[in-house]
Amino acid sequence: MVLKRTSLTQAECPVARSLDAIGDWWSLLIVRDAFDGISRFGEFRRSLGIAKGMLTARLRDLVDCGVLETAPASDGSAYQDYLLTEKGRALFPVVVALRQWGQEHLYAPAEPHSVLVDVATGSPVEKLELHSADGKPLGWSDTRVRKV
Repeated sequence: MVLKRTSLTQAECPVARSLDAIGDWWSLLIVRDAFDGISRFGEFRRSLGIAKGMLTARLRDLVDCGVLETAPASDGSAYQDYLLTEKGRALFPVVVALRQWGQEHLYAPAEPHSVLVDVATGSPVEKLELHSADGKPLGWSDTRVRKV
């Protein structure tokens, strides 16, 4: 029996719509790799260890929803590059937030892991925070969703 995936493209909740577009782990890992400079099908495949058919489908979906775009290969070869669009680059804080959450909650205290650093200084990037309009840090209990 094949289960049909429920579309969330018309959901009132922005989180649901976001998950509909980029919510499976392969899509987010492809986006992560694109931020790390990967742009070719074979490079994504080597990095992720993903099956060709699955990678083809995920890349197509990311292009269709405007997160990636295809372009002729930068080296002039017959290949094509998959490049982040403006919409895709806007996912950077999402990927950083997932990275920082994982670092904080999924590693033992002394366990080594990759670290996101500022290119200019080599220093680790500070933890993301939400702030109110007047600059006050906000936690989950300081906010609420105003539903439509």
